[in-house]
Amino acid sequence: MTVPSIYVASQSPRRQELLRQFGVSYELLLPANDENAESLETVLPGEPPDNYVQRVCLLKAQAAIARASRRQLPPAPILTADTTVCLDGTILGKPFDDADARAVLARLSGTRHRVLTAVAITTDARTFHALSISHVWFRPLRQDEIERYVASGEPMGKAGAYGIQGKAAEFIMRIDGSYSGIMGLPLYETAALLRQVGVDF
Repeated sequence: MTVPSIYVASQSPRRQELLRQFGVSYELLLPANDENAESLETVLPGEPPDNYVQRVCLLKAQAAIARASRRQLPPAPILTADTTVCLDGTILGKPFDDADARAVLARLSGTRHRVLTAVAITTDARTFHALSISHVWFRPLRQDEIERYVASGEPMGKAGAYGIQGKAAEFIMRIDGSYSGIMGLPLYETAALLRQVGVDF
């Protein structure tokens, strides 16, 4: 069996796309059907967004370690990540439905909000992790623009109900931070962590 450079415990095609920029060989380490991966993303009462995103990332790392052990996979570092959007200290997660997506986008309209992405690399010995914090400015959005964007289906499954790499790019006036971090995997921090555990690329 060929041992990958790393395992990636994320279903996000955006994270996989970003990781391929490094030329790192990887295999996906995804939850089985009987694993309730979404339950790891439950927000604790009064939990600050910075604490939340890092805690969830590390919980995903622990779950991935157990998954690799159950499957008796050859050892390799495991990458996990989590992204959240917050406005005035309130976490804006993945929308439940179209109505929730419309409500989230209406809240983000004309605001500056934060996008937080935590990333972790776990080895047999320990876990190394980092946090990327970016600010995003949305221009004011008309209701018909919100309706069209929600109808495209793009907001679903995305923290804050939008993806910077898609149709929502026209809503964004300015960013301060990491574009790749806003997409879901901060490349600067990820590269540093990979080097820390000895992964060459």
